[in-house]
Amino acid sequence: MKKFLRPVALALVIVLFVSMVPFVPAKADTPGSTLEKIKQAEEQKKQTEKEKQENQQKKEEKEGHLQDLNVKQGELRGKLNALNEEMTATAERLQAVEELLAAKEEEIEITLGEIEEARGVEEAQYEAMKKRFQASYESPKDTYFMILLGSTSFGAFLNNTDYLRMLADYDNKMLDRYREAKEAVIAKEAVMEEEKAELEEIKAEVEKEEERLTGLIDTTNQYVAQYQAQINTANQEITAYQKEIEAKEEQIKQQEADLAALRAQYEKELALSRAAQAAAWRNISEVSFEPGDRDLLAAIIYCEAGNQPYEGQLAVGAVVINRVLSSRYPNTVSGVIYQPYQFSPAGSGRLALALSQGQATAACYQAADQAMAGASNVGSCLYFRTPMEGITGIQIGGHVFY
Repeated sequence: MKKFLRPVALALVIVLFVSMVPFVPAKADTPGSTLEKIKQAEEQKKQTEKEKQENQQKKEEKEGHLQDLNVKQGELRGKLNALNEEMTATAERLQAVEELLAAKEEEIEITLGEIEEARGVEEAQYEAMKKRFQASYESPKDTYFMILLGSTSFGAFLNNTDYLRMLADYDNKMLDRYREAKEAVIAKEAVMEEEKAELEEIKAEVEKEEERLTGLIDTTNQYVAQYQAQINTANQEITAYQKEIEAKEEQIKQQEADLAALRAQYEKELALSRAAQAAAWRNISEVSFEPGDRDLLAAIIYCEAGNQPYEGQLAVGAVVINRVLSSRYPNTVSGVIYQPYQFSPAGSGRLALALSQGQATAACYQAADQAMAGASNVGSCLYFRTPMEGITGIQIGGHVFY
């Protein structure tokens, strides 16, 4: 008993699941479905081409931005080169000033030595004069007065007088010379100290200029690095856009190939449809309906056109019977309805649910009876679908029949 209940329960679950699926009108149109796929594929291709164009535009914009970045970076590099050249010249100038300053300091040191030497000579001369005067007083026989008194004649007296005057003049001259030499060296030192001060001032100015140039060079290097980072990012984005463009081009090629295949399929299906229209047709009197055909036809009418007006329900029934009458299709109602890939409710399980639950309405049965009797409000149409661009025919309710 349990083994029997399990399949029944599974069937009930399947029926319940299918009953929850919303009603969607099916399509009995192979060429129409292919044409719809073509339209969808064309829209997809247009969308891909649009995306490719957008990427191309973004790439071109980024390339323009990259060009601007390169120009600005080039200008900065030129400025940086000029700053570096100016820095080199400033460094050379600073070195020259430092060398002059070192030479001046060395010269000052030499001058200071000369001052000390002159000062020593002056002091030595002064000491020598003092000793001579001191000796003249301490040794009476060597004093100037004694020398004059010791003159043996007036001529000797005059000669001694001249001698003493010359000696005094010599001492005074030598002392004045040493003093002048010392004063000249001191004046020279003052001039050199002034020159040193000027050199130190120039050195300070050059060092300040060097510091300013160093700051400018550092700042410019930072800007150059920032532009380089932006350039690298822009190059990466351009590469990404290029890859995306190439991917879209490949996608477009594939879509074009798919479209070509769909168009070929559509032409083939149209040829088959025309062949079906031109094929031999049987008379309704030649058809032998089997038991259950009425219920099956009413159920497919309900699934395909249950929400349509009666004329639309009759038209669906007429399409099924037209296929039964055409030599291009199966010659039975069940054969036509269950033909693979034709009526979607037959493949989805909805038709089976409608049959098992008896969902077909009285109007669906009336339309089935009229169609099986040979009535058709769509002539010899073999297909129907929801209206779409490219499909022309007889429109009834939400379907177009062709």
